[in-house]
Amino acid sequence: MVTQTRVHLQTLVLLFFAVHLSHPVCVDVPSATDAVLGKSMKLTCIACMRREEIKAKTRVDWYYMPSKEKNIPPNKTHIYMYEDDSPVELDGPFKGRLTWNGSQDLQDVSIQIINVTYDDSGVYECHVLRKFEFDFFTPSVSIAKDIKLRVIEKATQDATAIYSEIMMYVLLVFLTFWLLVEMVYCYRKISKSDEQTQDTATNYLAVPSEQKAPPAAPVTE
Repeated sequence: MVTQTRVHLQTLVLLFFAVHLSHPVCVDVPSATDAVLGKSMKLTCIACMRREEIKAKTRVDWYYMPSKEKNIPPNKTHIYMYEDDSPVELDGPFKGRLTWNGSQDLQDVSIQIINVTYDDSGVYECHVLRKFEFDFFTPSVSIAKDIKLRVIEKATQDATAIYSEIMMYVLLVFLTFWLLVEMVYCYRKISKSDEQTQDTATNYLAVPSEQKAPPAAPVTE
């Protein structure tokens, strides 16, 4: 799926810069919203830390609700929790089908649904609570994100993905043709230069010896 592919590409780019710049990199990326029936689905939730040098106690709570509308109290179900460096899968309709898929520094606090069903469609809430440890006080930061998940029977490509793929092949053909033209141009230019050099040498040999410029006399003291 397009959104999930973009997420994977963004993750690879972030990993590249993290390795080459030799310091942690965290960028908030959206989660994929289309899940395929019977497959696994990652619910991405990124919660970047503003100050990486500060140790913080992090608690993560995941909630599920069939729908979420304005001015209507949502019917939330607490489905997953991460606290004290250990994930906890709670009782409910997702029991046995949720796994932790976050990072060690807890900037990525994602989870994964195994064997997706149609009943998994709905809204998922990711709540992150961080308590920072200072010498005299412990401020806290709370982050909440919604992910609206739709379950489809099989993966499909939308028009944007097809158009992007076509443009990629067109660009590849154009670059190949341009490279071929440049090679032919360079080859002809080098051949013409060699021909001119050869003609100059032939004309010089064809001139009678008396018309040739005498060699310069050696300089003696």
